[in-house]
Amino acid sequence: MKNFDSSLYFITDSTNYTEEEFLYRVEEALKGGATLLQLREKNKSTREYIQLAEKVHTIAKRYNVPLIIDDRVDVALAIDAEGVHVGAEDMPIATARKLMGDGKIVGATAKTVPWAKEAYEQGADYLGVGAIYPTTTKVKTVLTSTDTLRDICNAVPIPANAIGGLNKDNIDVLAGIPIAGICVVSAIMKADDPKTAAEKLKARAQELGLC
Repeated sequence: MKNFDSSLYFITDSTNYTEEEFLYRVEEALKGGATLLQLREKNKSTREYIQLAEKVHTIAKRYNVPLIIDDRVDVALAIDAEGVHVGAEDMPIATARKLMGDGKIVGATAKTVPWAKEAYEQGADYLGVGAIYPTTTKVKTVLTSTDTLRDICNAVPIPANAIGGLNKDNIDVLAGIPIAGICVVSAIMKADDPKTAAEKLKARAQELGLC
């Protein structure tokens, strides 16, 4: 298994930010203790995505944090990112693994135990499981119960991370579930102080034994 820490997995959202402000917030999150970084861009052209990814990768390397590219294997390969994350409607996991090679991280989304097992069998290195709570980053959110999250954690040998509307005030529901960590977007991205938000979120997760 590849050596990466998904205890505080930060997923970006550049909506309504200038590039300068966006890159600043990404760096502040890393300063605050984010351990894994995913660049998620749904509306940029391939060229724009690559250009931004290169800048984000430069920052991530400074903090020795792996960069995962959401959805786009071509962008991940173009900038030699550490990995890619594929969702249910993206490229098949097995295809992503073949293209990325064995040395890169391939993450996948899973909402059920059979889905999680299939992702593992196809070569996924970790799972994002949720949404635990409704989220503002997606128009349509399908919720995943904490019981299902627990079952997924126990069903596969790869790390499973909770995702979906999580913040320092509501992650108590995850206590006792053997997740590898938590994935957050808005809790850090939209915070007045992303560095402090990341620090407090990580501290609370550690208090609960979640990472």
